[in-house]
Amino acid sequence: MTGFAENRRVATVALVVANYDEAIAWYVDRLGFLLTEDVDLGDGKRWVTVAPANGQGAQLLLAEASDDAQRDSIGNQTGGRVFLFLETDDFVRDHAAMLKRGVEFREAPRREAYGTVAVFADLHGNLWDLIEPKR
Repeated sequence: MTGFAENRRVATVALVVANYDEAIAWYVDRLGFLLTEDVDLGDGKRWVTVAPANGQGAQLLLAEASDDAQRDSIGNQTGGRVFLFLETDDFVRDHAAMLKRGVEFREAPRREAYGTVAVFADLHGNLWDLIEPKR
């Protein structure tokens, strides 16, 4: 395919959070992400992004809620469904490290046709899958 839509990718996903610094600490300390940007935009707003340490995949824009409607969506951005999928090459290693760092898993690891997976919650209760795809 040439031209339209040829060289695009999902680069950033916005995640509404209660507090920039609390969210930065959670993603860096618990998931081992890197803080990739923290730019003051004025009026209390910041452009804050975190990303997996290996630089692969989309980054997260940590967007601090600024009104009641946004605050109401914190922790429930997808109506209780799994929201994001953190892919790993070693489920056992990363699951153990995340448990040690205080990540709350909502279920025991399980094997599915597509790989090994377990659901965990972020600091606000959004659900994620930690997944090692079947290769």
